Formats: sequence, structure tokens, C-alpha cells
Amino acid sequence: MREQRSEKYAPTPWQVSVAVADVAETGARFDLVADAQVRAAVARMAGLRDLPRLRANFDVTRRGTGGLHVAGRVSATVVQLCVVTLDPLVNEVEEAIDLLFVPQPTAEREDGEVRTRGESADETEPLIGGLVDLGALAIEFLILGLDPYPRKPGAVFQPPEAKPYESPFAALASLRKGPDDH
Repeated sequence: MREQRSEKYAPTPWQVSVAVADVAETGARFDLVADAQVRAAVARMAGLRDLPRLRANFDVTRRGTGGLHVAGRVSATVVQLCVVTLDPLVNEVEEAIDLLFVPQPTAEREDGEVRTRGESADETEPLIGGLVDLGALAIEFLILGLDPYPRKPGAVFQPPEAKPYESPFAALASLRKGPDDH
């Protein structure tokens, strides 16, 4: 496992790369806990007010020749703003992860469509450079698990009071009346 936090090279704030060669034949378990710096960067990226807790647990096993199966769970405590009251709202996020990573496509069919060996392209993720970034996976599934419209219990949207409709020509009609048309 290679944990990297260099902002200059890191496409995501939390990188925990696992190479196929680092995973034993019996598999490997990864229990990750994000530190305060990573949580702050992820909170900014995800548009959260705060991210007091971010954890991920992964079971990584080899699959076929050069592939990896990643199964686990991401859990977090997030602070979002209520879409009605704009008050801070604490939510829990729990997301399951079950993905199969295979080496990049190696064969091209006659019709030009690229296929991976032994697996349907719809069921797999590409394994680029023999690495899986568990930190990036955790962030991706955290963001997928966020409530896009968080609402405090009991918060009800009250639309502004509607004004009676006045035609835009009403002002012109009043100008048209002559002095004798009171």
C-alpha cells in the first residue's frame, strides 16, 4: 500500500494506492481513516460544511490474471446545509463498494469495439498501471452517498406570498384614459 498526499501530484485529496503485486494470494484487508487535513480537503471538494469522520474498509483479492476485486464500505459523518433553513445538518453516510478491476483492454474486435479478456466491459473498471486507488474510491462513493437536498426534520418550504397578477399593460391603460374618463 502506498499512501500519498502530495497536492502537486495527487488528483484527489486522499490517495491510497494498492498494486496488484502488493496483494497476497489470500487477499488483503485495508482499514483506512482520513486525517483532519484529508477530511478538510474532501469537504471542500464535495461542498460540505464539515466532514468530522471519514472511514473506509476494503477487502482486496486477486481476480484472474492481473485483476483485483475490491469490496468494502465507506462510512462518514457529514455536515451539510439544510436546503430550506440553511442551518447546519449532520448526516451519516454508509455506502457499500463492490468493484472488479481488470487490466486495460487488450483486444479489439473487427467492428472496432475494445473488449477486456474474460469479463464484460460493463461489469468492470479499468486497472490502470496495475494500481487501484482506494482513497479515490472512498471519496467517489462518499459523494455518491450524499443527500443532494438535505432537509432538517420538520423543515417545510414556505413559498413567498403571491402578489395579485397585474397585466403589464395596466399602466398603459391608465395613461390612455383622457381627462373626461375618470
